[in-house]
Amino acid sequence: MRGLWPLCVALGAVAAGAAAGEGGRLSPERSAVWGPGLRAEAALPARYFYLQAVDAEGQRFTSSPGENAFQVKITAPDEQFTRVGVQVLDRKDGSFLVRYRMYASYKNLKIEVKTGDKHVAKSPYILKGPVYHENCDCPQEESSVWLEEMNCPQIIPQIQRDLANFPIVDPDKIAKEIPQRFGQRQSLCHYTIKDNEVYIKTYGEHVGFRIFMDAILLSLTRKVKMPDVEFFVNLGDWPLEKKKSPQNLHPIFSWCGSSESKDIVMPTYDLTDSVLETMGRVSLDMMSVQANTGPSWEDKNTTAFWRGRDSRKERLELVKLSRKYPEIIDAAFTNFFFFKHDESLYGPIVKHISFFDFFKYKYQINIDGTVAAYRLPYLLAGNSVVLKQDSIYYEHFYNELQPWKHYIPFKSDLSDLLEKLQWAKEHDEEAKNIAKSGQEFARNNLMGDHIFCYYFKLFQEYASLQVSEPKIRDGMEKVQQPEDDLFPCTCHRKKAKDEL
Repeated sequence: MRGLWPLCVALGAVAAGAAAGEGGRLSPERSAVWGPGLRAEAALPARYFYLQAVDAEGQRFTSSPGENAFQVKITAPDEQFTRVGVQVLDRKDGSFLVRYRMYASYKNLKIEVKTGDKHVAKSPYILKGPVYHENCDCPQEESSVWLEEMNCPQIIPQIQRDLANFPIVDPDKIAKEIPQRFGQRQSLCHYTIKDNEVYIKTYGEHVGFRIFMDAILLSLTRKVKMPDVEFFVNLGDWPLEKKKSPQNLHPIFSWCGSSESKDIVMPTYDLTDSVLETMGRVSLDMMSVQANTGPSWEDKNTTAFWRGRDSRKERLELVKLSRKYPEIIDAAFTNFFFFKHDESLYGPIVKHISFFDFFKYKYQINIDGTVAAYRLPYLLAGNSVVLKQDSIYYEHFYNELQPWKHYIPFKSDLSDLLEKLQWAKEHDEEAKNIAKSGQEFARNNLMGDHIFCYYFKLFQEYASLQVSEPKIRDGMEKVQQPEDDLFPCTCHRKKAKDEL
């Protein structure tokens, strides 16, 4: 994890201090522009960069200078039309997140950032291309170059922890043994990546969630040459490889880990999908949340908030607490599935509300579902404080989170939840700072580039443990790249540059 370096580096020469927004005039020269979306080679489904409003005295704005303070225009100078969708998201703290999604590839890209009729910082920014859009199949042959271009961390501690259980990986052995152990009663995918092509064989009835794994693997292979690697992905909720298993441990990739298992953890399918589909078909993603964090801290409703389905007994207890202390907790079910016989006790169900409306409330309760509640990244990215249930389950980033720094912990049986809420109310400034730290963590560790880095580093390091050559096994089919791209590209790594 990279911590808070982007903000520090970009604003190192800018004085912090009191809110400039209350009287200070926005300075185009002193305001800052930075981020991976200003680098042609940092290809992402939705590229992004940041703006920070600064006044003439060098003070950062700490509240919004107005959602239309900056105007961003992106064009391809060599083309008649530029097919790029652009959004400027006001984070309400003096900074903005600019995201753009390219629907074609270009020789060069020009990014203009203005306030009024004046260019901001070093605008215009020229991205000397080729600049490739998401569906362009043009992998960087050198993984070290790609890792540097994406500014990936050298070491990711969770990957080190997970792979420490598997000093060697024998593809021939696992290809035989894992289907024998888990293939009949679990939903599994057996993948081989060979010569940067993806092959798959599925086991079990319910393998629909393979679409998320297929999509991230195909996206990666379009961007960078992947190592030859063979592995199994668990498509179910629960981790499979128990710590106390009487058999030899087998390496299985899962979206969720637990203290009782030794699965190799990946970013969840939900977070993965949101990264791939940002500015596409998803509305909930790490960027959208940052522009929809509700009222300022002081203006938020001071009732603790939760909505969800009945996928864990403790959720029933939470709703029971809410009934008993409605002025402290607002918790209700939006769906009954697991405890239908208890609907009369814990119902009636309430209507779904927009996730962004959660942030009208100062205190967000995060409680497990069948496994870890996959909404935690988005809750952290808001500006409410998260109260997180102690849990045996974790996502790929949980071990980097610190209780009392990024969230307020409460016991798994909810026995001290009311006490922790009372603490938060009595220590409002501290609770606000915890919310801010959690938000900074999400902003700096859970964006699209971080997710791509995590996946690639995981497969790269896992591949290095293999003691024999990965194979395209009997029954495997090739996973095809999407062919419905309206604007095909010409890869300069394969053909002459001037053909783009």
